[in-house]
Amino acid sequence: MHEALPPALREAVDDFGHHLAGVENRSEHTVRAYLGDVVSMLDHAVREGRITLADLDITVLRGWLAARLSGGAARTSQARRAAAARAFTGWAHRAGRAPGDPGAQLASPRAHRDLPTVLRADQAEAMMTPAAPDPSENQPLSVRDRAVLEMLYATGVRVSELCGLDRADVDHGRQVVRVFGKGAKERAVPYGHPARDALDVWLRVGRPELAGRYSKDALFLGTKGGRLQPTVVRRIVAGAARSAGLPHTSPHDLRHSAATHLLDGGADLRAVQELLGHSSLSSTQIYTHVSTERLRSAFKQAHPRA
Repeated sequence: MHEALPPALREAVDDFGHHLAGVENRSEHTVRAYLGDVVSMLDHAVREGRITLADLDITVLRGWLAARLSGGAARTSQARRAAAARAFTGWAHRAGRAPGDPGAQLASPRAHRDLPTVLRADQAEAMMTPAAPDPSENQPLSVRDRAVLEMLYATGVRVSELCGLDRADVDHGRQVVRVFGKGAKERAVPYGHPARDALDVWLRVGRPELAGRYSKDALFLGTKGGRLQPTVVRRIVAGAARSAGLPHTSPHDLRHSAATHLLDGGADLRAVQELLGHSSLSSTQIYTHVSTERLRSAFKQAHPRA
């Protein structure tokens, strides 16, 4: 679809991608998603006889979104498409490639957000509690998996952030880990004593047995000595939940749980926002809804006049 665009539009898409990655420092995932949306939008415009950036107007943009919606697009996808269109037309106007910015008139469909899956504190504790050692197990891997679980729950980091950690990112004395989040934004996240102990055992006992020449700096390693991959972390978390008799659990569920348990314990919403690396407080506020729903459920179950 990209190759079929008129040369001027194709060049604009490529330059917009360089802008997103090099100037705005957007993640690879965001750049790929936005470019896919922009190519789709321009393909729709060309089919409507609009073959230059000057031909784009709000009617074309709304028609493109309407066509996607009629095809069964999710509201979250529509919100992202609208954001991509606004970003592209705004960039084109500022760069002098288009006389106007039609995307500025484009309202973003409000995405419906389900409340995240959150473990109870006792369920999270069950996942963290090590089982009796199995002689048949690969001990370095079991030690690693324990440290991975403890760090995910203690810090609430994203799975990609955990896998990206280097040994130098851990401040053992202050019990703080340096995390590089979305947009390469750096933040410091504390962790507690159980995570500290599990991490210490991993670094002293487990990691030296797996360490290879492929990834000398990585904090967590795979079986071949390279940096631990997100797919493996997802298997670790799912396996721990299964062993604890819990429903399927993902690393992101542990992140949701960590945030909710912090708020349940009285943590300030702004502090949780900073710990999670959310750029907007609205992303963090979803956890206040979780806490409210849990409180309402407890009230209905326990209060005699509920």
